[in-house]
Amino acid sequence: MKMDVSAVIAQMETGEQDAALAALQRYNKEKSQCFSFPSEEQEDRERLGKLVLGFLERDLQPSCKLACLETIRILSRDKSSLAPFSSRHAVQTLARHAAVSLGQGNRTPEMPDIDVIVEALKCLCNLVFNSSEAQEAAAQLQLVFGVAERLKQCREPQWNHDVRFFDLRLTFLLTAIRVDVRTQLARELRGAALLTEVLDATLGLRWLDTYEVARAGAEGQSEVPPLGRMETERAMEILKILFNVTFDTNRRKVDEEEAATYRHLGAILRHCLMSTAEGEERTEEFHSHTVNLMGNLPLPCLDVLLMPKVQQGSIEYMGVNMDAVNMLLDFMEKRLDRGNKLKETLLPSLNLLTESARIHRETRKFLRMKVLPPLRDVRNKPEEGNALRNKLVRLMTHIDTDVKTCAAEFLFVLCKESVSRFIKYTGYGNAAGLLAARGLMRGGGEPGLYSEDEDSDTEEYREAKPHINPVTGRVEDEQPNPMEGMTEEQKEYEAMKLVNMFDKLSRDHVIQPMKLDADGKMTKLEPHELHCLSQQPFINPHQDEEEEEEHSD
Repeated sequence: MKMDVSAVIAQMETGEQDAALAALQRYNKEKSQCFSFPSEEQEDRERLGKLVLGFLERDLQPSCKLACLETIRILSRDKSSLAPFSSRHAVQTLARHAAVSLGQGNRTPEMPDIDVIVEALKCLCNLVFNSSEAQEAAAQLQLVFGVAERLKQCREPQWNHDVRFFDLRLTFLLTAIRVDVRTQLARELRGAALLTEVLDATLGLRWLDTYEVARAGAEGQSEVPPLGRMETERAMEILKILFNVTFDTNRRKVDEEEAATYRHLGAILRHCLMSTAEGEERTEEFHSHTVNLMGNLPLPCLDVLLMPKVQQGSIEYMGVNMDAVNMLLDFMEKRLDRGNKLKETLLPSLNLLTESARIHRETRKFLRMKVLPPLRDVRNKPEEGNALRNKLVRLMTHIDTDVKTCAAEFLFVLCKESVSRFIKYTGYGNAAGLLAARGLMRGGGEPGLYSEDEDSDTEEYREAKPHINPVTGRVEDEQPNPMEGMTEEQKEYEAMKLVNMFDKLSRDHVIQPMKLDADGKMTKLEPHELHCLSQQPFINPHQDEEEEEEHSD
């Protein structure tokens, strides 16, 4: 027989702990996996919630306190019944039981009840996630300060995985939802340095050099064992919080102290990128959070990707350890091959590779060797094939503007921002979007600040170069000239037909004709300009006479 809400209320109203405990335990057991509730019981659930909160104000035995918190956790899943738990007083009560309240006299006892703390943290997480009123109350009560105090104890053994994990989950929710809390953590609490230390402790790292780390006990091993499940879960929460608090870091100037913190963090992130978790799916999720956070770091801090010494088994290029760069490239290609939500899944790694290649000569040359090897296949279009270059060129015409822009930017940087080299590897048709945006449709432009290196052509490319169509980027069979045999008047007639067709399509707002201005940028061709074109002959009827006069002079 199921425990009715009204029956639980009746037992709670007796005020007896034993009766309330028995009723709550039975109700909690029945509803432990319940995530939807009947609407007709909403008033009763709210009434039960008020009674449970009232009980928590009393001096309860630990088992009854835990049962009350379990009931709140279950009821707080229902967004329609959050009213009793969303007030400032209710949030403060839960924060006190979670030992994160800043209220006077609420210091953590010497022997804290871990189960109660964990259950109260779960309740707070539900409420912050589901209720805007609870979010406001949590911000006003400055719960992030209380949680930060416990995070500082990251190397103390008294807190188990559940306490640490839900501390982090609550912090993530608060920083994701509330900009003011995010700012408090980032600035007042020096969140980047604090969470970097927590990440260091979670991963159990040992520093081999200023910016080189290894897992404690695994130094010198060719294969580091996978990170444990609990450590991985906590590490991912930390990475998500750090992403929130560093969101604007690469768009503002950082001082020397911050830069040192971010370099320190960058070294840890490199270790995360080179580590594995239990299972391929969990490893990819771990790497995804790592790459997302790497993209927030100030660009000079990307140096740490190349700092570790070359060791046996590592990938060496130009005397530099390229393990991390190669891992990023593999990660990016996997996301590219998957093809799902490219803007969210592909761009973080693609942008990171682009910026690293822009500022590091060794990275750029290594990536160019991998992505744009010397051309041999000149019979197929650049977008045809399964090589990484082909996949990226296909993205240059993607429907999503951000995706195609980032793919083009990456290849452009690998070409040292040389227009001719860019067209050589992608074809003018694919390159037109980026060139138009940069005003480079006519070629030229200032090259980037890149070192000199060779762009050696293969024998196949040198032989085929005169026959390559620059628009498609491949050798094409010669096509018959459609105007062969036409008189000049017939050519002009066909040209005027084409102009009139464009004029009609423009007037009907089907297309927008464009032209290149003096700066090489695309601008609108105004209707009167198109009309002038349609009225002016392409061939001067007196041209031959004028040429004869010039020769006679």
